[in-house]
Amino acid sequence: MDSEDDMHDACTSDGECDDRNGYGDDYSDVMPSDYEEDDECDYAFDDSAMDDEFSPPSRLPQSSYIILSENDIRQRQEKAIASVVTVLSTSKTDASILLRHFKWSVSKVNDEWFADEERVRKIVGLISFPNGEFRGLPKELTCGICFERHGTENMKAAICSHYFCNNCWLGYIHTAINDGPGCLTLRCPDPPCDVAIGEDMVMLLVPEEDFKKYSRYLLRSFVEDNRKAKWCPAPGCEYAVEFFPGSASYEIVCKCGHNFCWNCLEEAHRPVDCETVAKWILKNSAESENMNWILANSKPCPKCKRPIEKNQGCMHITCTPPCKFEFCWLCLGAWSEHGERTGGFYACNRYETAKQEGEYDEAERRREMAKNSLERYTHYYERWATNESSRAKALSDLQQMQAVQIEKLSDKQCQPVSQLKFVTEAWLQIVECRRILKWTYAYGYYLPENEHGKRQFFEYLQGEAEAGLERLHQCAEKDLQVFLDGDTPPQSAFNEFRTKLAGLTSVTKTYFENLVRALENGLADVDNTKVAAGCKGSSSSKASGSSKGKGGRMKVGSSRNGGSSRTIDESGYWSCEHCTYANIVAHTVCVMCNNARS
Repeated sequence: MDSEDDMHDACTSDGECDDRNGYGDDYSDVMPSDYEEDDECDYAFDDSAMDDEFSPPSRLPQSSYIILSENDIRQRQEKAIASVVTVLSTSKTDASILLRHFKWSVSKVNDEWFADEERVRKIVGLISFPNGEFRGLPKELTCGICFERHGTENMKAAICSHYFCNNCWLGYIHTAINDGPGCLTLRCPDPPCDVAIGEDMVMLLVPEEDFKKYSRYLLRSFVEDNRKAKWCPAPGCEYAVEFFPGSASYEIVCKCGHNFCWNCLEEAHRPVDCETVAKWILKNSAESENMNWILANSKPCPKCKRPIEKNQGCMHITCTPPCKFEFCWLCLGAWSEHGERTGGFYACNRYETAKQEGEYDEAERRREMAKNSLERYTHYYERWATNESSRAKALSDLQQMQAVQIEKLSDKQCQPVSQLKFVTEAWLQIVECRRILKWTYAYGYYLPENEHGKRQFFEYLQGEAEAGLERLHQCAEKDLQVFLDGDTPPQSAFNEFRTKLAGLTSVTKTYFENLVRALENGLADVDNTKVAAGCKGSSSSKASGSSKGKGGRMKVGSSRNGGSSRTIDESGYWSCEHCTYANIVAHTVCVMCNNARS
C-alpha cells in the first residue's frame, strides 16, 4: 500500500480533526513515518477501487469525510511544510517546492529524500549551487533577457546565479502568474537551467496583487493536487472535502448545503451508479435525441433532402424556396403524378400498394423505431425532470418553513419549536426522496428491456415508493395549511395530524430504503422471488402469503415478522397489510393509505 497522503499528515495539532474522524488524541502527535506501515492509517487512494461496486448504507457514516474551510486548509498546509522543515532541516520555500512535487504527501517527501537526496534535488529543481550573492561581482552585469547592462543592485538571481534585471524578472513572473497555476512550477529563465523559483523570490519581485494570486494558487494546490481532497463543485462554494477511502458511500453533504458524489462530482445520485449518471447526462445534452425527433416526426424532401415536418393540413406538400418541389406526404412521389388514378389527390393508394409490396418497409421501420425510442426517452425524462422541479419546490418550502412558518405554527399551537421538529423532518424526507425518485427513472431507462422480471420488480418498488411519497408530500403541503391559516382547530386534531405526518415520514423512509437497497443490489431479489414462486406452487393458498414474505420480499411493505396476516398486538395496535403502519384499534381503515383492515 502507498504511504499516507497529505491531508492527514497536516491535521491541526490540537487534534480537532482527529476527534471528528474517530481517532484519539494520541494520533495527532504521530509523525507520518511512525505509522506508514499501518494500513488503517494509510489514506492513499487505490485507483482501481474507485470503479468497484459498493452497497452503501442508507445513511452516510459521520467519519467518512470532513468539510474544510479555507482556514482549515491553510493550517494543514502550514503544518505539512513545518513538518518537512523539521525533518529535512531545509527552508520553508524548499519544503513547499518538495511537497508540491510529491502531491503534498509528507511521508512521500521523507521517503524519497532519504532514499536518494541528489536525485530528488535534481527532479524538483533544488540543485546545490553556491549562494548567488554580489560578493566578487562587477558593479554592472548584462541581463540575460534584455541584454542591457544594469547595476548589481537592480539584478536578481536564484541559487543558480543566473542574473537578470528586476524588470525582466517581474515580466517573467507576472506573465506566469496570469497564465494560471503553472506559476507554482516556475523555473529559472535561463534555457539550460532547471532551478525552481520559490515563493520567497516571487514575493520579493512582484507587486502585492500578483503575490496574492500566487498565494491563492498555492493554497488551492493543497486540495487540487491531493488525491483525497476535492473542492465542493457548487458554484461559489469555498469549502473543500477530505474523504477517507474505504467508506461505503460517496455521498457528500457540504456545509453550503450542496449534496454531491465524491467520485464523479455530480449531484448525489443514489441508488444509480456514476456510469449511468454520466450516460444519462450526456444523453440529455447530446444531439442524438434531436436527430431521433427529426427522424420520427419529419420526412426528407425527395428533391433537396431537407427534413420537413407536417403538423397540419392535407397530404400535398410544397417544399420551401428555393426548392419549391411539390410532392405527396405519404409516398413522397411528385404531386404531378397524383390524381384520380391514384385514388384521388388526397387518398394515395400508391402508398398502400407499395407498403404491401414491401417497398417502404425499411424506411417505415426506421421511422417507427425512432418514434418508439423517442417516446420511451420522453417518458423517463419528463418524470426525471418533474421530480427535480418538485424537489426544488420542496426545498424552497422547507426553507420557508424553517424561516417563517414554524414560528407561526408554534404560536398558533402554543408549543415550543422543539416539539414541532416532526414537520421539518417530514420536509427533509420529502426533499431526499424526490432526489432518489428522480434518479430511479434514469435507472429504469437503462434497465435492459429483456429482463422482464427485474423490470416488473423495479416498477413495483418504484410505484410503492412513489405512492408513499405522494401521500407524505400531500400531507405536509396541504394538511398542514389547515393549522397555519384561519381559526385554530382543536388540539386533538393537531395531535392526530402529528401522528399521521410522523407515521407517513417513517413509512416513506422505509419504502425508499427498500428501493435503494434493491437497486444497489442489482435487483437480486428477483431470483429469490422465483424460488419463492416455486415454493408457492407446493403450498396452500393461505400459506402462500407467508411463503412469499419469507422468500423474496416481493412486497416491500410486508410485516416485520415475515407473515402476511395482520393481527392486533399486545400494545393495542394493528399493522396495515399495505404500508405496515401501526394503527390504533379504534381505526378500521389505515390512516396512512386508507386501506381497510383485513
